[in-house]
Amino acid sequence: MLGDLNPAGPWACQPWDMLIRSVSLFDTTGWRWPHFSPRELACRCRGQFCDGAYWHDPEFLDALEKLRGAVGGPLVINSGHRCRGWNAKMGGAEHSMHKQIAVDIALDGHDRFALLAAAESLGFTGIGLGRSFLHLDRRARPARWYYKGSRALWQT
Repeated sequence: MLGDLNPAGPWACQPWDMLIRSVSLFDTTGWRWPHFSPRELACRCRGQFCDGAYWHDPEFLDALEKLRGAVGGPLVINSGHRCRGWNAKMGGAEHSMHKQIAVDIALDGHDRFALLAAAESLGFTGIGLGRSFLHLDRRARPARWYYKGSRALWQT
């Protein structure tokens, strides 16, 4: 059984599985993204609906790490993966990419337009423009939207 290779035990999910039911079961051996951790990208429902589910996507993480390098400073992740229950409680869309992998990055300390341009250049295709955050995902069909009250802040 492949799970026998995982130090977390035979029922732990492997990194090549996209959805990890609990971030505490995720084997971080070989983790190559020094500025991010699975815990900060996992569901934050604190056990209300899941056990800290985490969606692992190396290509997404590569782009996120490159984004941090492009802007030259830390990226604070307000929200990463969300389980179905947490997404509903947070008012997320029914088909939200947060139920797979997406991030809401705090804009504090960043030039919003530079962050946006860097994200676009790195292949982020789902872009939500908020007042205090930038939503990013890598969906198949590009989409861009404004959150309530944010449009004027994103006009140049």
